[in-house]
Amino acid sequence: MGRNNKHKRGARNKRGPVRSERRPSLTGRVQLHEHSAYVVTENGDYKVMGRGKREIMDGDTVAVSIKNSPHGERRAVIEGVVERAAISVVGTYQTAGPLGVIEPLDSRLKADFFILPEDTSADRLGVHPGDAVVARILTYPTRLESGTVTIERRIGGDDAPDLGVQYVMTRYGYTDSYPEAALDEAEGLSLDVSAALKDPLRRDLRDRFVITIDPVDARDFDDAISLERTPEGGYKLGVHIADVSHYVAWDGHIDLEARHRTTSVYLADRVLPMLPERLSCDLCSLRPDEDRLAFTVDIELDAQGRVRHYDPYPSVIRSRVRMDYDGAEALLVRADAVEYSVLEGAAEDVAAAEASREEALERGLACEETARGYNVDLGDFLVAANELAELRRRIRRARGSVDFDTAEIRALLDEDGVPVQIVARERSCATSLIEEAMLLANECVAEWLADRDIEACYRVHEDPSPDSLHGAAVALAQLGIIDDRRAAGIALGSPDELQAAVDAAAGTANAPLVNTLLLRSMQRALYKPRNEGHFALAAPCYCHFTSPIRRYPDLVVHRVLKLQLAYEQLGGKDALVRTPRLIGKGRESLPRILPQICRACSDAERAADAASHATQKIKIAQYYEDRLGERYAGTVSWVSSMGLFVRLDLTQVEGLVSIKSLGNEWFEFDEDALTLTGADTGTRYELGQRVIIEVSRVNTTRGHLDFKLIHQPNLDSWRESGGRSFGAALRIWIMATLPSARPPAYLLFER
Repeated sequence: MGRNNKHKRGARNKRGPVRSERRPSLTGRVQLHEHSAYVVTENGDYKVMGRGKREIMDGDTVAVSIKNSPHGERRAVIEGVVERAAISVVGTYQTAGPLGVIEPLDSRLKADFFILPEDTSADRLGVHPGDAVVARILTYPTRLESGTVTIERRIGGDDAPDLGVQYVMTRYGYTDSYPEAALDEAEGLSLDVSAALKDPLRRDLRDRFVITIDPVDARDFDDAISLERTPEGGYKLGVHIADVSHYVAWDGHIDLEARHRTTSVYLADRVLPMLPERLSCDLCSLRPDEDRLAFTVDIELDAQGRVRHYDPYPSVIRSRVRMDYDGAEALLVRADAVEYSVLEGAAEDVAAAEASREEALERGLACEETARGYNVDLGDFLVAANELAELRRRIRRARGSVDFDTAEIRALLDEDGVPVQIVARERSCATSLIEEAMLLANECVAEWLADRDIEACYRVHEDPSPDSLHGAAVALAQLGIIDDRRAAGIALGSPDELQAAVDAAAGTANAPLVNTLLLRSMQRALYKPRNEGHFALAAPCYCHFTSPIRRYPDLVVHRVLKLQLAYEQLGGKDALVRTPRLIGKGRESLPRILPQICRACSDAERAADAASHATQKIKIAQYYEDRLGERYAGTVSWVSSMGLFVRLDLTQVEGLVSIKSLGNEWFEFDEDALTLTGADTGTRYELGQRVIIEVSRVNTTRGHLDFKLIHQPNLDSWRESGGRSFGAALRIWIMATLPSARPPAYLLFER
């Protein structure tokens, strides 16, 4: 069943036989699946024929020829590997006579890897049969021979809770260690406020009331805000960002390593920081009651939230209060500025959530007491910030910004890294007020640089492709979620219609599906040296400025901004003195390699997102490993040639109902309508269908959940029986057909 064709038994190419192209005609990237492999090329995706599967690994760049299969489908034949993606493999160590054997944890790999008799790495590292290890590849497998490796480190037994995370880190080439030279350089750094204030560009803002608001478990605080109401009824907003460029000189050991990493990576059970902790969690972190160097953007706005003036400059600040989002939200609720959502669900879950709210309010009140010592009413401060955030959100919406209503699904872990709960981290008013402040600062800085035609790392989001928008519009219209008029507007790329579709679905069962389909139609944002605007934000100018601790593009923007300020305010001679430390000189200076940096940052961001998502899936799979056989209600969230993806009501987690498990008939996949239709029975599966599934298989190494379809409710019969709700109907059906089942495990969808 190829990806590019409708799946009909015995289908043949209507144009007649296709000659095999036996010479390498295309190059592409390998995508491995459990029982198949594809090569992604500029001409499309091709399934790999059996010959050559042993020698390829996920992500490899390969040369292929195209051959016609017996069923008329065009298939890829591996003719050679152009570039390897992996340099190591994670697997289980075993012995086979004089040889050691590494059995890959990735079940998609079809070859074992051997350790030669003269290699003593297993003995040296104390590795025993059954242990999980990371092994560096010495020779890669071919069609006829296995690969060879040497063990680099032992992870632990095959039951180690972080085994899957270690596999992901190895797959993406991540390490939780930092080069000694960079660590030594970081240890030699220190904060000297008096010396810093001798710089005529830097201003002393330590008498200003500044606060940080971050997640409760945050360790590095790279942004803070200040806010005052003006006599005219407007606002003076100060956005204060950690001044990383003061410490990290161009081409130093820290800079070279940060440039290599380009971003901090947030895995399920750990953070791999872009900067050494000496900087990220100490010198640069805007901790309360400590003097810190910052880069400030003061923004003056009128009573309607429109920008009247902004001013970027280096500064010294002293944060007075360290708040968390839940504590800030609790104070906003207490001030009647926002309302909490109504809690529903199992009694124990509601009780736990209520207790968490009480704890958040206590933390908020403690912060309020601290602020009172500076003659500041923290409640009024947050109310004003919330008002400004709402004004800015309305302005963005009016100009065509699109805000997708997404929730981050993640596993909460105990101290041993074992998942204990699945939660959805959603936006709140507290997160939004910080988000809007950072968006505004990023826009102002980008406009400042673009007005002067200065190259930097701009954040560019291109318009979505018409084909992608059309596909999303057709799917949503066929599901009855949007009407034909709105579908036409979405197909034309109307931001108003896109936002209207998102808003209309908000708070309904269709919301995840609408957001998924529309997000899939969007281009991925990139970093580029020149400003090209940002479609989703409807921003003429945009860059990343507010997170230099964890993103290299932000650090680049800080450096370029500082240098231009020096030129404008102090003159060319002073700027020339600052140039080597800020952007370097010669062939390896920032202006010379900026395009490469932008590309590297874009690629690394994508890899970091994928790695983070992969580790969350692994922990979620570990959570469901103890719930095999349990049944849940869900919605078909996607349809592909592989089967049905189902999103569970209870946790919003997705799993796959494999096409092989749907029955012994042939299913035709319509990639336009996103449906699977049985050739014999006419059974049809489509987006938005409500189903009951059983957790049938879990792969904790790759983070895959396999579901078995138990029941597809008949909506017509429900209406005829009195129009019961979906939850009530499911309960009746389950209790009637599964008398031995345990209700609490799968009835929580009634929330």
